[in-house]
Amino acid sequence: MLSLEDLRVRNLVLLEAVSGSRAYGLATEESDTDIKGVFFLPRDLFYGLGYVAQVSDEGNNTVFYELGRFVELLLASNPNTLELLATPEDCLLFRHPLMASLRCEWFVSRACRQSFAGYAYGQIRKARGLNKKIVNPVAPQKKSVLDFCRVIEGMGSVAVDKWLSARQMRQENVGLAAVAHTRNVYALFYDAEGSKHYRGIVQKAHANGVCTSRIVEGDVPLAGLYFNQDGYSCYCREYGAYQQWLAERNEARYAATLRHAQGYDAKNMMHTFRLLEMAHDVARFGEVRVRRDNREELLAIKRGEFAYEDLLMRAEALMQRVDSAFAESSLPEDVHREAALAALVAMREALYASAL
Repeated sequence: MLSLEDLRVRNLVLLEAVSGSRAYGLATEESDTDIKGVFFLPRDLFYGLGYVAQVSDEGNNTVFYELGRFVELLLASNPNTLELLATPEDCLLFRHPLMASLRCEWFVSRACRQSFAGYAYGQIRKARGLNKKIVNPVAPQKKSVLDFCRVIEGMGSVAVDKWLSARQMRQENVGLAAVAHTRNVYALFYDAEGSKHYRGIVQKAHANGVCTSRIVEGDVPLAGLYFNQDGYSCYCREYGAYQQWLAERNEARYAATLRHAQGYDAKNMMHTFRLLEMAHDVARFGEVRVRRDNREELLAIKRGEFAYEDLLMRAEALMQRVDSAFAESSLPEDVHREAALAALVAMREALYASAL
């Protein structure tokens, strides 16, 4: 495996640049310095079985793409690599002359509408989900199947735990039998002595459904039971997503979200607007403009100075302007794949020829 140190010691670096907030012109005193770059594999690894697509540090603050992977991402209109190729001059730390072989205009097309704006709009939906998690946290104790079961009584229904408690019954002594021609409706039987070996409503605390029992002819049901299986499945998905969010959330950014009390990840929302604005620039000017000219407005979003719903309305309005700009644009439908691949081959030939 290659390390970041290997790339520099073995002179494999083709491009190295300051990226992220410092390249966008959005850095503050708290901002990290992110580095992105491009490298080429040593001859033996490229021709052998040791292909390495990316080398990065543990926190992904420094990321280098292998030349082939870099071109592959450019052809997919990937925003990170397009920004790297269009890095402002004052953020370039090193640029090999061969990098001039890859021309930015080859990769600016109508496909950028989806890769920039489509991704950003997805982040708006993510912001909605985050808002829901913050405003309506999921209780840490997971609900069970029993919480989604109700006993039918007349024209209404009663939660099964209340129904059983009122009669001093135990769910373990209940027997259920599916009612024909219905979905998730069961006849409920009860055996206080336990001699009929009913299986109960659930047998395990983390069961995913109700149990049915063998019912002897002549047994008389006490009531009907409905299991809201769809509701339980939906709840399990939400609970799982919430637990995953708790485990993976960036605690510093979450703490900042709580401080400004707007109910959204302000840094993520700022980048949503940045990407939408960059998409707008691509459609209007036919180029990727990394450095942003509305620093104060974007930093105000990052500080959480705008109400959540107001930002969503503004983002959706900006998305509409992006769509209109692309509809009127003269950009090509897709990237110049043949030219990019020819340049890639020529670059490799030059690099490996010089290594002989």
